[in-house]
Amino acid sequence: MHLLNNAVKAARRAGDIINRGSLDIGALTVRSKDYNDFVSEVDQAAEAAIIDILRNAYPDHGFFGEESGKQDEDADNVWIIDPLDGTTNFLHGFQQYSVSIALRQKGQITRAVIYDPSRNDLFTAIRGGGAFLNNKRIRVTNRPKLQDSLIGTGFPFRDFTHFETYIGMFKDMVKKTAGLRRPGSAALDLAYVAAGWFDGFWEIGLSTWDIAAGALLVHEAGGLVGDFEGNEGYLESGNIVAANPKVFAQMLQVLAPHLTEELKTKKK
Repeated sequence: MHLLNNAVKAARRAGDIINRGSLDIGALTVRSKDYNDFVSEVDQAAEAAIIDILRNAYPDHGFFGEESGKQDEDADNVWIIDPLDGTTNFLHGFQQYSVSIALRQKGQITRAVIYDPSRNDLFTAIRGGGAFLNNKRIRVTNRPKLQDSLIGTGFPFRDFTHFETYIGMFKDMVKKTAGLRRPGSAALDLAYVAAGWFDGFWEIGLSTWDIAAGALLVHEAGGLVGDFEGNEGYLESGNIVAANPKVFAQMLQVLAPHLTEELKTKKK
C-alpha cells in the first residue's frame, strides 16, 4: 500500500497548491505552450511537488510528467503525472480539474490516483484490488442500453486534424444517447465512468498522462477500456473509449462508421 499512499500524499500536496492558486487566478503567470494549450506557475509547482515527494520515497523510479517530460523513462517503475488536468477550466475559475498520478511497473499500470481538489474527492485504484472514491468501493453502471446512457466526451481543442471526424461521431452519439457532457478534464471524466456518474466516455488524441490513471480506475470498477476498435494501445494513440461492458460495445458500433485509417488500430 505504500506506493498508493505516497501517490495520495503527492496528489493532496499538489491539490493544496492548486487550491491556493485558485484564490487569486489573476495574479498567476500563464504562458501558451501551443494553440489553446496553456500552462501556469501552478501546473509547474504542483508537478514539482509531486515529483519531490515521490523521488524522495523512490529515488530509483522514473517520471513522465506533462510539464517536465521524461526522466529515467527506462526504469522498471515510472510515475505518469498530470499535475493539473483541466488547466483552461482552472484559469477561468471553472471548478472542473484534477491531479492525475499513475504508476507504470514493467509496462503495466498498477496504481492510480485522481484527486479533485475543489471537491476533495479522491479516486484510487490498485490493479487487482478494485477502485475507490474516498475509500468507498465504486463500480461502473449496469445500464444496458446506450440510448438511456449519459456519455462524457472531449472536443478537439489543440489539434483539429480529426475535427470533422469527431463532429460526425458527436452527431451520431447525440442521437443515440440520453445526453453528452464535456466537462473538460479527461482524468475526471474517466473517474466518473468508474464511479457510475457517466455510463461511458470517448475522446480523440489525448496524452498518456491524461488517461493512464483513469483507465485503471475504470478497469478496476468493472468497466472496459479500449481504442476505437476496442483494442489495447489507447495509451499510445490517445484514442479512448471507456464504459460499462454493455454500453462499451454499443459505443464502438456508433464510432465504427467514422473511423479513418489513421484512427484504426495500428497492426504490429
